[in-house]
Amino acid sequence: MDATGATTSSADGGGSNSKASAKKNSRKPKYSRFTQQELPACKPVLTPGLVIATFTIIGVVFIPLGLVSLSASEHVVEIVDRYDDSCVPPNYSNDKLKFIQDADTNKSCIRILPVPKLMKKPIYIYYQLDNYYQNHRRYVKSRSDKQLRSKSAANDISDCTPEDKTKNGPIIPCGLVAWSLFNDTYGFSLDSKTIRVNKHDIAWKSDKDHKFGNDVYPKNFQSQGLIGGAKLNSSLPLSKQEDLMVWMRTAALPTFRKLYGKIDEDLPANKKIQVLIQNNYNTYSFGGKKKLVLSTTSWIGGKNDFLGIAYIVVGGLCLFLAVFFILLYVIKPRPLGDPSYLSWNRTPSGQPN
Repeated sequence: MDATGATTSSADGGGSNSKASAKKNSRKPKYSRFTQQELPACKPVLTPGLVIATFTIIGVVFIPLGLVSLSASEHVVEIVDRYDDSCVPPNYSNDKLKFIQDADTNKSCIRILPVPKLMKKPIYIYYQLDNYYQNHRRYVKSRSDKQLRSKSAANDISDCTPEDKTKNGPIIPCGLVAWSLFNDTYGFSLDSKTIRVNKHDIAWKSDKDHKFGNDVYPKNFQSQGLIGGAKLNSSLPLSKQEDLMVWMRTAALPTFRKLYGKIDEDLPANKKIQVLIQNNYNTYSFGGKKKLVLSTTSWIGGKNDFLGIAYIVVGGLCLFLAVFFILLYVIKPRPLGDPSYLSWNRTPSGQPN
C-alpha cells in the first residue's frame, strides 16, 4: 500500500511539474481584449440599402468630378513637335549616329510651330525624351548626393564610377547622371521678334535650398575624352544651375518630360513660332526620340485626360452596380439574417445579445 501510494504520489508530482513546465514554456499570449480583437469597433452590416446608397453616392460624386477634370484638361493648349529625325540633314539620313558624333557638322535646325489657340502666360517649355531609361539601377546610383550638397565632400566619389575622377582630381558633379546632362538648346521668335525664355525657378525649391550647395562649384566636369552632354559654368555654384537640378531628379518611366524654361508672354492664335534648335544630344545610338513641348496649364496642371476618364469610368461603374443591385433586390429579394448572431454581437457564453 505504501509502495502503491508512493508510486501514485510520485506520478501526481511528475504530472504537476510537467503541467507547470508546459505552462511556463507556452507562447500563448496573455488574454486581453486588444489581442483578441474585442475592442469596440465600427462593424457595419452591409444591408442592400447601404450598399446601393454607397454605390450611388460614389457615382454621383465621381462623374461630375471627372467631367470637370476632363474639361480643364481640354482647355490646356499644348504643342508637341518631334524634331530628332527632322533635324538631321538628308545626306546623314542613313547614318544619324555619325551626324551627331561629328563635332564639325552644323547642328542648327529651324522648326516652325503653328499656335492653334491663344496661349496665355505662363507658357511652359519642356523637352521630352522617349525610350530613355533614367531608372536603370546602375545609372540611378551613379551620383554622389553628399558631394552635391557640400564642398567638404568633394572626394565622396565611390558610387560615381566611371565618371568619378580625372588625373587632375575628382569630378564635380560626378557620376553618369550629371555626365549625361541634356544639352539641346531652343531659341524662339515670333514675327521676327525674339521671345525671351525665363529659366529661373524651374527647379524645386527644396533642391535649391537643401540638395545643391552654394559652396560647390563644377570642377573637372566634361574634361575627359568622351563628352556625355552639356557643360556647366564653373563660376556658378551648383545651387544656381537649375538645368542640372531638373536633370538630376531622375524619371521613373522611359518616356518623360523635363522643364526647360517659361515664356512670360501670351502667344496669339494662328501665329507661327520659329524655333532655332541646337540638336546636340545623342539619342540616336539607342533609338530614343526627342520632342519639344509648349504647354499652358489649368487648375489641375498640364494636359492629362487620364484622371477625368478614370473618375467617369469608376463613377459610371458604381451607378451601374447600384442599378443592378436595385433590380436584383426587387426581382429576387432575400430576407436579411438576424445580425445578433454575428460573432461580434454575441456574449462570451455564445448567446446572442
